[in-house]
Amino acid sequence: MKKNKKNNYNKIGILGGSFDPPHQGHLFISKIALKKLKLNKVIWVIAKKNPLKQKPVLGINIRIKLSKKIIKNSRKIYVQHFEDKIKSNSTFSLLKYIKRKNKNSELFFLIGADNLKKFHRWKNWKEIPNLARIVVFPRKNCSFNSIATKRLYKNGLLYIKSKKIDISSSLIRKYW
Repeated sequence: MKKNKKNNYNKIGILGGSFDPPHQGHLFISKIALKKLKLNKVIWVIAKKNPLKQKPVLGINIRIKLSKKIIKNSRKIYVQHFEDKIKSNSTFSLLKYIKRKNKNSELFFLIGADNLKKFHRWKNWKEIPNLARIVVFPRKNCSFNSIATKRLYKNGLLYIKSKKIDISSSLIRKYW
């Protein structure tokens, strides 16, 4: 029996980052995205190192383990690491790879508003909207104004209204 293409169609959220450490804010925006965007799943993509940040405090295997612990009760959130497979740490390469592996899927790239400030420095940043819808979540003390916002506005940045996240990995590390 032939499967209907519609049955194979997925809406996949991608939440990438160093997750150094992972926290409840990551889980919060993942759950909001699942609900508001009617996603089939959210993939937490753990990066070895963000090219625009300092070296992570925790090793990649510890961050993956801690991430899996946080999502253990969430049936639609998964943790993965792709850098070794795709030989790149760029979001553009990651989304190209995931898109190629999930041809009948629509991708949603989830970011906090704090990422908009440096988004124009990301590799192939203008091409990212061609691979995934960029979904922006509010962050405390973060503006939506940026170079990227002005340039990508027509490509459809999607702003999610939700409680502002008042936690970050860097804030957690301050208190270690």
